[in-house]
Amino acid sequence: MSLNDPKWGKGGGDNRGGDGNQGPPDLDELWRDFNRRLSGMFGKTPGRGGGSGDGDGGGRLPEFNFRQFGGGIGLIAAFAAVIWLASGFYIVDASQRGIVLQFGRFQEATEPGLRWRLPYPIQTHELVNLTGVRTVEIGYRGSERNKVLKEALMLTDDENIVNIQFAVQYVLKDPQQYLFNNRNADDSVIQAAETAVREIVGKSKMDFVLYEGREQVAANAQKLTQEILDRYATGIQVSKVTMQNAQPPEQVQAAFDDAVQAGQDRERQKNEGQAYANDVIPRARGAASRLIEESEAYKGRVVAQAEGDASRFKQVYAEYAKAPEVTRQRMYIETMQQVFSNSSKVLVDSRGSGNLLYLPLDKLIQSTASPAASTPAADAVAQPGRPATVPGMPESNVSPPRVDALSGEARSTRESIRNRERGER
Repeated sequence: MSLNDPKWGKGGGDNRGGDGNQGPPDLDELWRDFNRRLSGMFGKTPGRGGGSGDGDGGGRLPEFNFRQFGGGIGLIAAFAAVIWLASGFYIVDASQRGIVLQFGRFQEATEPGLRWRLPYPIQTHELVNLTGVRTVEIGYRGSERNKVLKEALMLTDDENIVNIQFAVQYVLKDPQQYLFNNRNADDSVIQAAETAVREIVGKSKMDFVLYEGREQVAANAQKLTQEILDRYATGIQVSKVTMQNAQPPEQVQAAFDDAVQAGQDRERQKNEGQAYANDVIPRARGAASRLIEESEAYKGRVVAQAEGDASRFKQVYAEYAKAPEVTRQRMYIETMQQVFSNSSKVLVDSRGSGNLLYLPLDKLIQSTASPAASTPAADAVAQPGRPATVPGMPESNVSPPRVDALSGEARSTRESIRNRERGER
């Protein structure tokens, strides 16, 4: 109803007095219009007092219809009941679990999907994320520079103080235990992890905690923290404990830096010594092995030669026992042959009747080919046209050798001379 409606003011639709005679709306007319609209909504025909107002006598209030009013209230109540029942639907994601509470007590745990429960206040629900990784920081907050000394300073087994900062990552494995067994499960993780690390550090030396044992300390802390949380049934699974920083207090940091530098120098010198040993020792072992092999070879050669000489002596002795004279002669001849074969002198028997001699020209030529001084035998052979002369022997008793003779004839002549000498002896 607009402000320019002619029904504004008293007197119904009269517009007495012009535009300047308009006033506030008639309350009776507004009430009758509201009843008509409400009856139209419920499908009722207006009864007494429900007309357009033409039959009403003046400003009499219309009669109130309680039956029509009760039907409207019922519709509103039904609509509210539908909305109340629909409020029981909820959605559980794949990474979550739903916990249904009935009057505050645990009722059931629901899997992912669209779920329904009794509406509030009969039942309520809570969604718990099981796959999300949660992290708590101990000894610092946000950054390593923002230290919390109350949590970070710990005492070692050798009565030294160290500053340790670490983080604990965990997930939920049982949402019911996480919600109902502990009032604040995250604080329980902080306290359990701090207790575990203090126990492990208190049983370890300072150098072990600061340097070589950091990974082992973190692993032991994770195991001990999990045992504590399981003992309190927190429903939490510790996934990893990370050592962010481990160092001595700032007041003694310079002294510990010097100690670390000295340790590094010691390791470097040890590595250099080991490298030198790796270079020298194999060579020494190789030389020792070579000397051992050479000595073994020399030993084998000497032993074999000695055994051969002993065997030869036994064989000669057996022959000597059979014919002593012949064996002595043979040994003498073989010995002289061996001696004369290495000599450049030529001996001639002047008392022999033979006039055909054989000279070892091949050996004499080889001896004269050397850069050493020429021997008397070589001088005798140097001029093949003249008779060969030997010192200490008369020149007339030496017959010229037949140099141009065949090698076979010379060899046979030598054999005949040897046989004749043996017969004379």
